[in-house]
Amino acid sequence: MHAGATVQRTAATLTATLALVAIPVTSAGATEMTTPARTAPATAPAVPAATLAADVDYAAWRRDVAAVVAEARPWIEARTENAGSEKQAIVLDIDNTALETHFHPLWKLPTPAVGDVRELARYADARGAAVFFVTARPGIIHSLTDWNLKKAGYPVDGLRVRSLPDLFEEVSAYKTEQRAEIEAKGYKIIANIGNNTTDLVGGHAERGFKLPDYDGALS
Repeated sequence: MHAGATVQRTAATLTATLALVAIPVTSAGATEMTTPARTAPATAPAVPAATLAADVDYAAWRRDVAAVVAEARPWIEARTENAGSEKQAIVLDIDNTALETHFHPLWKLPTPAVGDVRELARYADARGAAVFFVTARPGIIHSLTDWNLKKAGYPVDGLRVRSLPDLFEEVSAYKTEQRAEIEAKGYKIIANIGNNTTDLVGGHAERGFKLPDYDGALS
């Protein structure tokens, strides 16, 4: 089957299955985290997250993302400066971290990269750090997600998605286990980047960088 037809048929699956991976917010853990300055009011209005998401300004979001990336880059530069024999890696979330999922229709593929995050991943890759993706997306769209990341220009050294048993596990626990498994392969995770606290809590990374989610408005 032609690759284009495969993508079109699989897009419907992506639309349906991403509804299964809504990420709850949990309390912060021990991992050091850098968060962006808020562009929204300090007290969020009492409206559903879906309504808030519709009001997220794309340009403001990109500026807030760029501010966090600007802090992550010198950290990665410093840690990769004299890595020696240490196997280093960075870990990225996907939706609204690596890919602009919220701002593009799910059926219109490939979903574009978050430009600043992609350049950071390329920078880390060029300096010898492996680039892993740990996502709450289910395994049924592993191939499509891998294709999308590569099509968007990311180096991909590993992609972790949720198996059926993982779907019944708390997202933060699942992502912590995945980072622990990456470490067990001999990697030192020097940076962990995501837009939700569930991406970052649980340790197994030297430093976490939190992109904006505007109190859950962006999953």
